[in-house]
Order: sequence, then C-alpha cells, then structure tokens
Amino acid sequence: MAISLPTPDDDGSDDLNALRAQLKEAQERAQTLEQQLSSRAGEPRPTPSASDESSLDMAPINEADVTLRRLVQRIAMILQAEKIVIMFFDPESSELIGIPPAYGVPEDRLAIFRVRARDGISGQVYREGEPAIYHDATADPRTQKDPFALLHVLNGITVPLVIEKRDEENRVIERNTIGVLHAFNKRFGDDFNDEDVRLLERMARNVGSIIANLQLYRKIVEEREELLQTFESLSAGLVLVSPEGKLIQINATARTLFSVSTEAHGKPYSEYIRAAGLEELIESTLRGEEPPRLEIDVVVQNVDRIYQAQSAQVRGEDGKTLGVVAIFTDITEIKNMERMKGSFVAMASHELRTPLTAIKGFVSTLLMDDTFEPEERREFYMIIDQECDRLTRLINDLLNTARIEQGESLKPDYKMIQVRPLLEKILKIQEASPACTARHKLRLEVKGEIPPVAADEDKFDQIVTNLMGNALKYSPNGGEVTVLAEVEGDTLKIGVRDQGLGIPKEHLTKVFDKFHRVNNEDNRKIYGTGLGLYLVKHLVEQVHLGKIWAESEVGRGSTFWFTMPIKLDVQKAKELNN
Repeated sequence: MAISLPTPDDDGSDDLNALRAQLKEAQERAQTLEQQLSSRAGEPRPTPSASDESSLDMAPINEADVTLRRLVQRIAMILQAEKIVIMFFDPESSELIGIPPAYGVPEDRLAIFRVRARDGISGQVYREGEPAIYHDATADPRTQKDPFALLHVLNGITVPLVIEKRDEENRVIERNTIGVLHAFNKRFGDDFNDEDVRLLERMARNVGSIIANLQLYRKIVEEREELLQTFESLSAGLVLVSPEGKLIQINATARTLFSVSTEAHGKPYSEYIRAAGLEELIESTLRGEEPPRLEIDVVVQNVDRIYQAQSAQVRGEDGKTLGVVAIFTDITEIKNMERMKGSFVAMASHELRTPLTAIKGFVSTLLMDDTFEPEERREFYMIIDQECDRLTRLINDLLNTARIEQGESLKPDYKMIQVRPLLEKILKIQEASPACTARHKLRLEVKGEIPPVAADEDKFDQIVTNLMGNALKYSPNGGEVTVLAEVEGDTLKIGVRDQGLGIPKEHLTKVFDKFHRVNNEDNRKIYGTGLGLYLVKHLVEQVHLGKIWAESEVGRGSTFWFTMPIKLDVQKAKELNN
C-alpha cells in the first residue's frame, strides 16, 4: 500500500490519519492472532496425519510471520528508514540477538546483531525501557559497542519492544520488555525526530505483541508435540473420547490393538473401539460413574492377548468434563505367570509328596516287618536313598530359583576341567537312574580333541545332568539319548539329543522361562516343576557366559545346545555373579 508523506508545506494531518488507520489494522491483526493462539492452546485436538499436522502447526505461524513482515515494511516506509532490525532478549545467554524479519538487512547477516544486554545503546534501551535517538552513530559513545558500523549506520532510533497486559477496563496491569526495535538511516539525508520516535514506539508495541505470541505458540506446539510423542511411545494403549462420544486421541498401541487408522479421529468411538463390555465401561465413565477394571481378549497380529482396560474422566481446570480416557494394559504375561504359578504349586506339591510317600512307605514296611532278607532290605534302602536325592534336587531347585530372583550369587568355583571324563561320568550316573529304562540307550559322541575348559565343575555337571534328565523324562517310549561335544573356534559346544515327544515350535523360545511347561495329552502325566531349564539357562549364560537354545520337531525329538567359551574370562564372570 502506497503512503504519501507530508511535504514541508503540508500539516501532515491526512497522513497521520492514514497512519492511525494502519496502526489500528495492525492491532486488529495482532488481536486476531492472539485469539487464534488462545483457542488453539485451550482446546483438545485429535492427532492428525503427518501432512495435516504440519499444515495445522505452520498455518498460524506463517500467518503471524507474514503480518510481522508487513508491519516491518510499513514501519520502514512510514519512517523513511533504510533499515529495520528487531533484537530479542535471550535469557540463557543474557544477550540481545537479531531475529527475522528485518528490512534492508539480509537475514543471513542478522547473526552480527548480538550484544550483551548491558552493552551499547541496545542494552541501554532494553534495561531502561526508554527510547533513544542518535544523529551520528559513528561518533555517539552510546553506540560504540553495537555492531552498527558493519551495516554503515549513520543515524537511528532504538525503542524498547514492550508487551502490555491490560485488565477488563483496558488499564495496564503488567509491562514487560522483551527486546528492542531499531530504525536506521533516514532517507534523503534527513534525520530522525521526536515524532518518529513516538511513531516507532507505538508500532513497537504491535511488533512485540506479535513476537511474543509467536514465541508462545511455538512453545505450545513444542509442548504438544512432546506430549503427542509421549502418547505415541506408550506401550499401553490410550484412547481419549469426547463427551459426545467422538474419538479425540488414539495412540499407536491402541490403533494396533483395535486395527484402526488415524482416519478414525473425530468419528464415533463405538464404530472402531470394539470389545465385549468396553462400550459400557466408557459410557458409565461418561456418566460420572467409577466402573471396575475390565479384562478383554483380543487378537493382535494373529496372537491372542489379554488386556486390562480402565477409564477415568478428564476434566479441565474449570472442572468441565473434557471426555473420557481409557488405558489398555497388556497383562497377557501376568496372566500366564499366574497360571504357571498355579500349575507350579500343584506340580511341586506332587513332586514333594511322591518321594515322601515312597520314603514313608518303605520305612513303615521295614519297621513293621523285620523278616526281610538283607538283599530286600538293601533294595528298600536304595529306593529310600534315591527318593531322598530326588527330594534334595527339588528343594535345591527351589532354593536356587529364589536366590536368582533375589539377585544373589550361586557362588561359582571356577577351575580347569576335563570335559570328556566328566561327560562319561554323567552318562554312567544317568544309566543307573530310575528314568533310564531298558528302552533307552545312552551314547556319547565327541568330535576331535576337547581341551581343558575353565568352568565350575559342579554347575557344568548340573547343566548336562538336567538336560539328560529332561531327555529321558520326555522320551517315555525310549530311544537314543545322545550327548554331543565338539570345539567350534574358541567355544565348546555341547548338545543333548533325544528321540522323544518333541516341542511345538511356538514353545521353543519359552521353554527356558520359569514355571513354563508344554501342556498336551502326551505331557500331562510327566511331572516337573518347570524350574530345571530356567536354572540351566542361568548357569549357562550368567555363570559361564555362554548361550543356550533348543531345536525340536514334534514327534521326532529335541536337541538342546549350549556353548561356552573355552577360555572363560573368569574375572568378568565373577563380577557378573557378585
């Protein structure tokens, strides 16, 4: 918009009226921006798509930026200034820093406008809150610490950028200075005057207001973005429903849980968030009731999961209901653990009762009848001894599990062990165990020479014994149980292979979990605590810094492999187990 400036023969009244109209327009624009920012900060909004989010965030920022640029240009035209520069106070560095937009100064050169808030005429105006006019910037001592010489500043005006807060009666209740506004080099060789100072002061209030609102809006956008990213990264599902029953917010976990996309925002939640009892949960919460937590069964990526749903009303600072938030927590593993613990109690009771029953029975028999032959008595004593060993192993498993859970060390004793003789001894012991029947055949296959290995002999024995015991137990129809040993690079590899029942594929990664057992028709009569492989995993990975895994095919048997370093870093292993 062209502006006619007053000539020496003109009183300038028409131009002043035009200036007032321009100022009024700028103030209205600033007020409109403030209202937009306030409404956006106070209203909950759904999560838009990436493209929508960008446009929503940038629209008010771009609008304010355009308004500010136009205002800076008008200031330059009205004051007939060659250059206009805005400097904003940075509390972190305590400096006044040049910020865009500028007039007559390339934005890449604004970096030179940086001065301590206590220095130069910029610092003086900022601190004192009073405007300053200077007619010879090269000689004025107040401007010597300002970077004016780099822009060939001859004269200028510097006014404070002020934000004023007013009450309902338009009285100023708070006044803050956020920076300074410079106008440099009056055109046509003229000099700035007091009227220019008053005009620039009035315009600076609008500039300050727009800058403050931009800063506020950017802060709001950043905080909202952080909040949305937090919502998106939550492992629990989160759904926010408006009082009208519309979806306001739904995070990534909940979108996966209910197989919905971001297009569901703003639509009735009941069309997308579906599960037995869930609608009643949300509706009762909207009515102000406190419903109990709800467990829902869902299929996520073809896997059955159990989620616990709980809800609560969301209220604003004024107490007004903004909607209902529902949180969905995956409790599948907790439920599985509860079931496994229940099964463990039943199995442990059976495992404890079985040897005790045998011991009690044979002791009672011996006490009631002393006519048994020495060989018969010896057989009874051997059974009692075996059942005592079985009971001891069970109790040790329980104690060791408790130690691991409490972070206590199993106190390994490392030394160099001969692997092959130890494996041969373990096989002989297993051949004499009750689990090894005439239908079983135990074999040892060792490839090449096995050098001495640094290990805890007792715990190495426990690992192989446990794996062989499992192989015998889960081969009720007999077959070969083979122990394999070989050296691969700098590691020792041991395997225990059977021709038993096998393990379903979905259980292969879970067999080392505490209390985990494969429950099917074939396994139902095979008792165990579900602790053996859990302890074995700990002894391999924590005590011997190795790895363990299982390979299996249902009906054709299983092979349990573990590896451990031949040259164990004993110091590292001890630190890990202390």
